[in-house]
Amino acid sequence: MTETQLGPTPSQTVGPFLHIGLTWPDGADVVPEGTPGAIRIGGVLYDGNGDPVPDGLVETWQADPEGRFDHPDGEASRGAPLVPGFRGFGRCATGADGRWEVRTVKPGAVAEQAPHIDVSVFARGLLDRVVTRIYFPDEEVANARDPLLAEVPAARVPALIARPTGLGELRFDIRLRGEGETVFFQI
Repeated sequence: MTETQLGPTPSQTVGPFLHIGLTWPDGADVVPEGTPGAIRIGGVLYDGNGDPVPDGLVETWQADPEGRFDHPDGEASRGAPLVPGFRGFGRCATGADGRWEVRTVKPGAVAEQAPHIDVSVFARGLLDRVVTRIYFPDEEVANARDPLLAEVPAARVPALIARPTGLGELRFDIRLRGEGETVFFQI
């Protein structure tokens, strides 16, 4: 037997099992149906070719309308009232058409930051999650003062702001690469 010199192998990627192994057992929604002031935010997860990603996962984490996180170390754990049923966390697998959606409430401002929702995206082809944020279109003044948005090139800021659909919902498409790529943050 001759000894063969082997080169490096490609990195292993995530999936395609996300819609099976990582779905949230309580569903995608941050608040229960019928919650006063609830809004729907969703969109399509696209790959670098502009094709929908049918086996991705979009995870959200956010403050409540008063800017408090439902966390053991946060103000909410010390008896401050939260929206009934508010979890602060949502997880939605993308469908065959790449669509995702969560029902939530608009978060309040946190410290000097504009109201926003933190988003992690998992998909095949990624070795680790990518992280972005959803900002709100009706928060122009707060968005202009947000310290993280101030670090983003002005031409890229619109990729971080959800768009009203005209149906009382917000749309936030996520593009993993290519033209119109979503801004992702290193954490």
